[in-house]
Amino acid sequence: MSTTPATFDESELVSKARAGDAAAFSDLVNRYQNKIYRLAKHITQNDEDAEDVLQEAFLKAYEHLDGFQGNSRFYTWIVRIAVNEALMKLRKRKGDRFVSLDEPVETGEEQVKREIAVWDDNPEQQYSQEEMRAILDEAIETLKPDFRTVFLLRDIEELSTEETAETLGISIPAVKSRLLRARLALREKLTRKFKRKGEDVFANL
Repeated sequence: MSTTPATFDESELVSKARAGDAAAFSDLVNRYQNKIYRLAKHITQNDEDAEDVLQEAFLKAYEHLDGFQGNSRFYTWIVRIAVNEALMKLRKRKGDRFVSLDEPVETGEEQVKREIAVWDDNPEQQYSQEEMRAILDEAIETLKPDFRTVFLLRDIEELSTEETAETLGISIPAVKSRLLRARLALREKLTRKFKRKGEDVFANL
């Protein structure tokens, strides 16, 4: 007789963790640590910094668990902490030309003239899923930090526009503008990568 795996209940684990159940918090860490590490690695582009961000984010979450009001998902909260830690790592690096996420941005109302990337053949016909993911990851790493972070939260972590805005402390129009610019930049880079016309790569990832 097969057994059904226990359903992951984030809110229940958070309640237990707030009550002092260390095992419950460990379950939350185990659930999200890979995602948080991958997010931190994309932002910092450094393995050691990503490890530091992962540890610091969960340590701060544990220390301030009583302050978590539950108005958003725990995952959204830990993402916000991790993003702040990762951005602080970037700001501390000497010589980095970093655009602050608090800096005003255009809302995307202007005309953006770009050639939308298309290719003759489906890229997956020549690349495996893992190779496609590696190609996309490489392209993501070339984005400006502010655009890259928004793209990661919206299109990789699949946070909503509202959650992304809340996490980064910016407006919803700013999220939409940066996401548009990130997607356009990625399409341009992937166009140069594949150098052919056809189906949009984003539809296959």
